[in-house]
Parts: sequence; structure tokens; C-alpha cells
Amino acid sequence: MQSGALRPYEHSLRTAGPLGLCAEDGRVISLDIARWLAPVDATDETVLAQCTGPVLDVGCGPGRFVAALAERGIATMGLDIAETAVSLTRRRGLPAVLRSVFAPIPGEGRWPTVLLMDGNIGIGGNPHRLLNRVRSLLASDGRLVVETHPDAHADEQLAVRFSQHGEPIGPTFAWAHLGVLPLVRYAAALGYGVPEAWSAGGRTFVSLAR
Repeated sequence: MQSGALRPYEHSLRTAGPLGLCAEDGRVISLDIARWLAPVDATDETVLAQCTGPVLDVGCGPGRFVAALAERGIATMGLDIAETAVSLTRRRGLPAVLRSVFAPIPGEGRWPTVLLMDGNIGIGGNPHRLLNRVRSLLASDGRLVVETHPDAHADEQLAVRFSQHGEPIGPTFAWAHLGVLPLVRYAAALGYGVPEAWSAGGRTFVSLAR
């Protein structure tokens, strides 16, 4: 990702301001910054029920899952490439690492649970590569929990920019949208186990055994 690409995102985390993603075809995809800054909600709780610690939260943002799991006595580490996200998580006394998921990660091959929430299956714009990378992070009996796109058939690799008030800002970066059906296909091809899918609060999730 180009230098400065994350500045709009970091500004929104600091100010709770609106933010979206603007695709090349003109679509603007709203990002729920307010929900990310808030405590976990009832829908998020369905994800917490799937977690066995220690947990690695990839793209942890301001740390709502890290905080909620810590409150339940489940050791969790946040991972993010945005300095503000990591700072906000650490400010709560919680562990977070400023690093890409594709860089060396502490505990590789030993994580019982890895989370990809809030559209983070889109990280890097190549879900197949991301799923393969996460599989290398998981323990032999580990589990990946993914939030998928609301459209079960969605399978898009996008070039996007951040957007504020409908106006694109900053450089372009790669992102992806992936629904439950293509996710299951990609995961099976990589050797993941039988998926367990559920919906709650208008959102869809999949739990995949390594």
C-alpha cells in the first residue's frame, strides 16, 4: 500500500468521522466507523462464542474485539497496519502489533483462532492469497472466523480509494469483496475443513477449521 493511503482512515478513527471506499466504477461503499469504535454488539457476540484463545485479530482497528475477548479472559493480540488503530488499541492496555499480516507474525502456526472481521477478507485484494497466509498462522486444530460480504455470490477484486462526503481522496489500493459461496470454494481448495456459516444482524460469518 502506498505511503499516505491510510491517512483518511486514521483521521476517521481519531474523529469518528464518516468514511467510505470509492471503487473505479464510481460506487461508494460506506464503512461503519461508528460501530468499529463502539463496544461489541449482539451480532459481534456470535463471533466471540467461536473463539478459543489465544486469538489473533487481523485488521483489529481500534480494538473492539481485542477488548471484548480480554474482558472474557481470552488472550488476544490485535494486528493492523494503521498506526492510529494500533495506538487506540494499546491505549486501552491491550496488545497490538503494527504489522502487515503478510509480514512475519509472532506465534506463526500456533494460533487457535484468527479473526477477519468487518470486511477484512478484502485485505490485499486477493482473498485466495490471504486465506492461504492465514492458514499458515493457525495451529493444526485452529479455526479462522471470517465476516463475508452480504451478497453470498460476491467475488470482486477492486482498486479503491478512501472517500469522505462522496469525494475520493488519497491513492488507490487493492481491496476485495467475498461472499460466503466463493469463500467456501477458495477455502476448500486450500485444504480448510468443513465450513460453519451463520447470519446475525444482517451480517454473515463463516468459521473454517484449518
